[in-house]
Amino acid sequence: MREFFPANLKQLCHHYRSTAEVCRRLKISRGQFNKYLSGRSLPTAFNLKRICDFFGVEEYEIGLPTEQFVNLIGARSKRSSTSLELTPTQRAIEHLQQQSSPHMRALLGYYHEYYYAMSDPGFIACSLVHMQKSDDCYIYERHERLQSSIPGVADLDRSRYKGLAYYLQDRLFLIDYESLTSNEVSQTILIPSFKSRVTRLNGLKMGVSACDSRKPVCSRVVWHFLGVDIDRHEAYRRVGLYRVDTEEIDGDLKARLGRAQIVDGLFQIACC
Repeated sequence: MREFFPANLKQLCHHYRSTAEVCRRLKISRGQFNKYLSGRSLPTAFNLKRICDFFGVEEYEIGLPTEQFVNLIGARSKRSSTSLELTPTQRAIEHLQQQSSPHMRALLGYYHEYYYAMSDPGFIACSLVHMQKSDDCYIYERHERLQSSIPGVADLDRSRYKGLAYYLQDRLFLIDYESLTSNEVSQTILIPSFKSRVTRLNGLKMGVSACDSRKPVCSRVVWHFLGVDIDRHEAYRRVGLYRVDTEEIDGDLKARLGRAQIVDGLFQIACC
């Protein structure tokens, strides 16, 4: 620290108009700060933290060899200037990416998603989700296949959702939009599994019903892990609507989903 700290501190001060401005903003006397710059004195632990917090560096970094330190803060300044060129939306996404936990990697793969159908009371919907990493982002695609609400029409309505996923403070946040019509955004919050092997993830899902009323709806949701490399066609065959009393959905999954309710005739909600 004593060997490289003075030179590194001078490098940081070059980013400001004067040493006097740095002292004024740090509320450290010019005489004391000059001792730091000359190497005659090292700051106390309290002042060292204030200095590092002010310049945006870590305490161990300011004690690195000066050439290494200059390269470090130069690269950081370049990233910061690039960030300033981003739009507010891009900066928000970049911020969430930086805050997202690397534990997200353990959750990549394919899932069957189960929840109470938002437009068809008495049915459980199953969709196919693929979670993957693209560059620095975690993205996913969700495919739904629901029975048409038009009487006499047997075809199924198909939807494809695309979204972003973030792992923040032991919760998995997912937000997506319907990419075929662009008329819907939904959000899902899942509780990650802390077991060595991912099986099922519980959470809540919020969106709007696909019928004309487009009522906001919230339901319990369960993600059942299928694997990283699967037979997509076979997995997609299960996508669709199931009556709540069907034996094709096991008891554990039904218990996780709970019981559906209609509240004031407007919102279909799964009990939490």
